Amino acid sequence: MIRADVLPAVSARVSARYARLDALRGLAVVWMAIFHFCFDLNHFGWLRADFYRDPFWTGQRTLIVSSFLLCAGMGQALAAAQRQSWPRFWKRWMQIAGCALLVTMGSWWMFPRSFISFGVLHGMALMLLLMRCVGTRLNAPAAAVLGLVLVLLPQFVAHSFFDTRWTDWVGLVTHKPITEDYVPVLPWLGVMLWGFALLRWRPALVEGSLPRALHPLAVLGQWSLSFYMVHQPVLIGLLTLTATMRG
Repeated sequence: MIRADVLPAVSARVSARYARLDALRGLAVVWMAIFHFCFDLNHFGWLRADFYRDPFWTGQRTLIVSSFLLCAGMGQALAAAQRQSWPRFWKRWMQIAGCALLVTMGSWWMFPRSFISFGVLHGMALMLLLMRCVGTRLNAPAAAVLGLVLVLLPQFVAHSFFDTRWTDWVGLVTHKPITEDYVPVLPWLGVMLWGFALLRWRPALVEGSLPRALHPLAVLGQWSLSFYMVHQPVLIGLLTLTATMRG
């Protein structure tokens, strides 16, 4: 178990911030931004790549989403150790859920045939609720084993019932839906549980100081949700402007 009294605060202004975890999240944010920039270049016709079938790109997407969910799981382990209050949890949860709704609306405007109905923010919002209610009752071995079961379950259990936009959020689909982002509860809750188990097992991973050169990553990690929401409109806006000027 992680005890709140043995986890050092890294920031004097904001309690319960851990620079190493923030930096890891910031690294995932940078990787995501580079990936999305390449995706946008492909959308504008300035790069030729298959982001839906090429293992080079699909593999990167899997690793990026895994990084975010591992960080979220570790964050839940810290929250459990510090006995995070429900009001504080709901405040952050509503921010994530609200941003998920905005993502759906924005993607529907840009990709009406493949808009995002259950992407990474939608999945994270639901998975955080499940972690809050159930995950915190698990020790590290139990969380790791349950995570493995959930990761493997979609490989063995699938049904056409789940092949609709109203049910595909579970993850037991017979084929991947046509959408620009898809992060269902299964198998991804298992990855979040692994992050939870990892920090329960090795709390020292977030202890200690961070090299000064990595401080910008930690700052970026603290603002990961805000960055996530603005980076694509900014990138697309800049590329649109560039295309107009070139034309």
